[in-house]
Amino acid sequence: MALAHVRASHLCFAWPDGTPVFDDLSFTLSAQRTGLVAPNGAGKSSLLRLLAGQLAPAAGRIELAGTLAYLPQQLSLSGALRVVDVLGVAPAIDALTAINAGGMDQVLFDAVGNDWDLENRTRLNLARFGLEHIALDRRLETLSGGEVMAVGLAAQWLKAPDILLLDEPSNHLDSDARALLYRLVEKWSGCLIVASHDRALLERMDQIAELDRSALRLYGGGFSFYEAAVRIEAEAMEQDVRNLRQAAKREQHERKQAHERAERRAGNANRNQHSAGLPRIVAGNRKRAAQVSAGRSDELHAARAIDAKQRLADARLRLREVPDLSMALPATQVPAQRLVFRGEGLQVMREGRPLFAPEGVDLQIRGPERIAIGGANGAGKSTLARLISGDIAPHAGRLQRGEGRTALLSQRLDALAPHDTVAGNFAAQTTELSDVERAQLLARWLFRGPRMHLPVAALSGGERLRACLACVLHATPAPHLLVLDEPTNNLDLTAVRELENALRAYRGALVLVSHDDAFIDAVDVTLRLTLTEGRLLER
Repeated sequence: MALAHVRASHLCFAWPDGTPVFDDLSFTLSAQRTGLVAPNGAGKSSLLRLLAGQLAPAAGRIELAGTLAYLPQQLSLSGALRVVDVLGVAPAIDALTAINAGGMDQVLFDAVGNDWDLENRTRLNLARFGLEHIALDRRLETLSGGEVMAVGLAAQWLKAPDILLLDEPSNHLDSDARALLYRLVEKWSGCLIVASHDRALLERMDQIAELDRSALRLYGGGFSFYEAAVRIEAEAMEQDVRNLRQAAKREQHERKQAHERAERRAGNANRNQHSAGLPRIVAGNRKRAAQVSAGRSDELHAARAIDAKQRLADARLRLREVPDLSMALPATQVPAQRLVFRGEGLQVMREGRPLFAPEGVDLQIRGPERIAIGGANGAGKSTLARLISGDIAPHAGRLQRGEGRTALLSQRLDALAPHDTVAGNFAAQTTELSDVERAQLLARWLFRGPRMHLPVAALSGGERLRACLACVLHATPAPHLLVLDEPTNNLDLTAVRELENALRAYRGALVLVSHDDAFIDAVDVTLRLTLTEGRLLER
């Protein structure tokens, strides 16, 4: 593993519409833990897909030294698949099961080979990610988002690769599963590249790689070191811009003064020549010499002014620009005591067994309450969110809903038609708005110009989340109850801060399912609940 590395040379890649993503990008990453950072849409996921061979570059070369495993951000796993299918051990495990049941066919023994302890090793690998309770033949459709992510991680670790690419691996994971992931990452000794916005995970990296279109800038140390280095760089660049701005003004002023001095000298020379009574040919020669001298001086000062302006423009380009993102929500006002939602004895069956406690779950929401729901992966948080929103019906219990629309942001981001564009999906949800109003709103969510006409399937995870949020929140009429299931997954830090501001200003009712305690604190929740052992308890 020590010799494992990834090398890219003069890499070029563009979206199908011709929008460039990478232009002459070159770098080498060796056997270290590397955190890959950049704003949403900058190309982190695309770069990992290029390295994994899922995308082909338009130009350039990629060299991999060692075996590779890749965990994508959006796990394209069918719900009908079993855990063993994802882990890649289904043929051998199925053969072992058949042999244990009395099967004697030689094909079964060939499928097992020498892996007679494969089932034990597979279960130990699942236990490393807190999945010891998951049956190997369990279907993915019965797992929570966090459990699916953990199974995906276990599958990559089981391959024991030299090079491991992880795209937002802590998404959906509860605090216990994240702690397990952090410990495994700390022990990794090969070439690890992690695209993430998870500060705690990035803090465990050996280096941070900041990606832009034509460069991968490396900073030794974890995320705190990177932040400090970027802050110092930004301050220096801003001071450089200020100095160059003054230099450009000074050069422009000196050019103007030199031009005025030359005009005064020329005027004085004309008057002196007339009063001295010089011959016309001599006076003409002196005038031409003065004009040539003035022209040279003007060219010199003009060149200096152009150079100063160019240096200022270059310095401005080096500044890190923060996208002008605005997530202001539609105006909603819910009176303090108005009933928004009431559920009594709510129960859902999963694989023939009740998901919640025998008595079911009770929940009441009145007025602009802000409720955070926590709990371990698989506890039923997303199912409860879907019950509250009306996305699914309970198998038992009673529901009562107040007036007004309920909006759900699903953890799986399945509210959009993947082959339609962002603009097309948005238009379908906002039929009462004009085309101009829609374009203005999408621009506030950073979908401007060609970006709003990209198909949803071509978006990064963070962009897809922004598109879902825009469609869910701006659909008419304005929602009285927002149900958000893990809304910060895939969002970069700038977008998370903007979402926090928008939710603080929102005056409707809010139900927030999240493992992000800092985000929960920032949006001023009024009630914290935990779903544990099938019961909803106040914490």
